[in-house]
Amino acid sequence: MLKGCTFWPDALARRYRDAGAWDGTTLWGMVAAAVDRHADKTALVAGDVRLSYRALDAHSAVLAAALLARGIRPLDRVVLHLPNTVEFVTCYLALVRIGAIPVMALRAHRETEIRHFTRASRAVAYIAPDAIRGFDYRALGHALQQEFAHLKTVVIVGQAGAGQVSHAQLVREGEAIADRTERLGALRIDPEDAGTILLSGGTTSLPKLIPRTHQDYVLNARLCGAAAGFDAGTVFMPILPLAHNYNLCSPGMLATFCYGGTVVLCPSTETADIFSLVEKERVSVVASVRPLVARWLDDASVHRHDLSSLAVVQNGGTRMPPEFRRRMMQELGVIPQEIYGTAEGLINMTPLDAGEDILLHSSGQPVSELDEIKVLDENGREVPDGTPGELVTRGPYTICGYYDAPEVNAGSFTPDGFYKMGDIVRKMGRTLYVEGRKKDIINRGGEKIDCEDIENILLQHPAVQSASLVAMPDKEFGEKACAFVVLKAGERLDFDEMVAHMKRARVASFNIPERLEVVDALPTSPVGKVLKRELRQTITDKLAREAAGH
Repeated sequence: MLKGCTFWPDALARRYRDAGAWDGTTLWGMVAAAVDRHADKTALVAGDVRLSYRALDAHSAVLAAALLARGIRPLDRVVLHLPNTVEFVTCYLALVRIGAIPVMALRAHRETEIRHFTRASRAVAYIAPDAIRGFDYRALGHALQQEFAHLKTVVIVGQAGAGQVSHAQLVREGEAIADRTERLGALRIDPEDAGTILLSGGTTSLPKLIPRTHQDYVLNARLCGAAAGFDAGTVFMPILPLAHNYNLCSPGMLATFCYGGTVVLCPSTETADIFSLVEKERVSVVASVRPLVARWLDDASVHRHDLSSLAVVQNGGTRMPPEFRRRMMQELGVIPQEIYGTAEGLINMTPLDAGEDILLHSSGQPVSELDEIKVLDENGREVPDGTPGELVTRGPYTICGYYDAPEVNAGSFTPDGFYKMGDIVRKMGRTLYVEGRKKDIINRGGEKIDCEDIENILLQHPAVQSASLVAMPDKEFGEKACAFVVLKAGERLDFDEMVAHMKRARVASFNIPERLEVVDALPTSPVGKVLKRELRQTITDKLAREAAGH
């Protein structure tokens, strides 16, 4: 396996092979099988562009041949830094087709993160757009070339800078290679080697690199697609970045391709754009996140569109409150499917035919029977069902180590190889109920405040659209709770009314937030996770200014 990666122990690997979980399929092999079955069917829709599976094969083959000709080889790392476009899809497929390893940067990443990914992965190439919303990726690419000798190639979608190659030029080079089919056919890619590098959440530190093998990621796609009911009739719309595991493979774009469905790319997160496309393309499944769903439920314009094709709205990133799930069923006429997991591996999904308790309240069940899950107390002992504790897991698509990070690995895995999820959950059989992050607790002078519990109570106030609770520094108690809330249009909420609402909910007095900050929006990561570190810094700075009399 690629140096710096940790493979599964022999006994576990043998178990997964014998069970048929690992069947020797590469990521491109999975897509190629769909090309064979559905050559003339639409695979991808992006604006006016419609590509069949045959065309997707042809476009990725041209790029793959050109990349090979420019010296990119199997196991070379390539930082892929594109928005949700046709070029993202074809570049990703071209890279895995030749066995190169795309490092899945998110569009919002900037110099600090991209330099980190390039250095940590020893990337040989960087693929990016020319400029979006005033940010010039060509300048970033040039700076990377100057800093890292191992970065030999910068590919720019659009107008390339000096010393860089445009995507259009790459296409011309690939089209000029007469024997590209033979060149690509001669490649031998090991399905048990790294095929994609994902990134850890990174809401508190620079993201860690997560190496996923071809066959474990194929398994991930196949199992998640099955749990989502995907088939050749599926029309799937990812709204947030395809570079994130949720939209790429859980079930995402790759599971859609695995089952021969159609991926529809949405140009924005605006409600009108999303639901216009749902109506136009007869979308059946949308992958969303809690902040977007909150917006939809309060937007009457949604119901001006024909939503009769839409059967499932998935949620990932952060837990969807039960009241939102119920409203999705009643007001949008869809099944809400909770998807809880991690780019490191384990994915849990609520069954589409589940009873009301599981559908509305749970965080789903592991998608593989081979997923091992345990809930541990603070001393590492397994707790009985129904008792909260930290979730740990191992399985055929859960990594055994981050890329080239032995010190991080020592603290991220148990001695018997279970990955520590960092989440507090309750387990009832194989069904999980997420209680919150292990560290998302405010310690108010020894009293522990569960942030998610209080956030859910705040959301029950009729004026509140979204809410986040964070710790603010306090000399006496160490920490106190500050509530940041976004209000619905035209609504008002002051501190006294918030306290009254909390008292009506009969929460313990120490759980009542001791400060309210009304904001226009909560800062979020590209996949919709609230960036609590930014909120903590905001209130810390504000308190400092107030203490100084400013």
